[in-house]
Amino acid sequence: MTDTSTDTGAEAAPRTPGTRRGTGDPATRGRTTIADGVVAKIAGMAARDVVGVYAMGSGVARTFGAVRDRVPGGSRSVTRGVKAEVGEVQTALDLDIVVEYGVSIAAVSRTVRENVISAVERMSGLEVVEVNINVVDVKLPEGEEDDEERPPLQ
Repeated sequence: MTDTSTDTGAEAAPRTPGTRRGTGDPATRGRTTIADGVVAKIAGMAARDVVGVYAMGSGVARTFGAVRDRVPGGSRSVTRGVKAEVGEVQTALDLDIVVEYGVSIAAVSRTVRENVISAVERMSGLEVVEVNINVVDVKLPEGEEDDEERPPLQ
């Protein structure tokens, strides 16, 4: 028979009667906290994975983000357009998204909500109590112009 135990050569510390080392499940010895930014990153990545989501964030956030993305050494913010409020066991999320023209906003929103909830709950262990989605814009096909950008007819 082969011995599969590992012996480090160190002797165990003697125990005095009535004392125990580390009682209970090791998983319950301490506390884990998850920052709002961590949950926001998870949610942002999950939302961007959905077909039909063109971008995240309001117009101003996207403009500043585009400038920051072009600066050497700057990094793309995966939390743009995501606000997370994290409690001890629950979290709530607000997402600002831009959808592609022609997609069903209801279907994209439903898929984003499902993806975000699944990813956040799986990775963080927090219960997602709500995911509020604010569709802030529609990405028009190339060559199309917004009515706001066209000069008024005379």
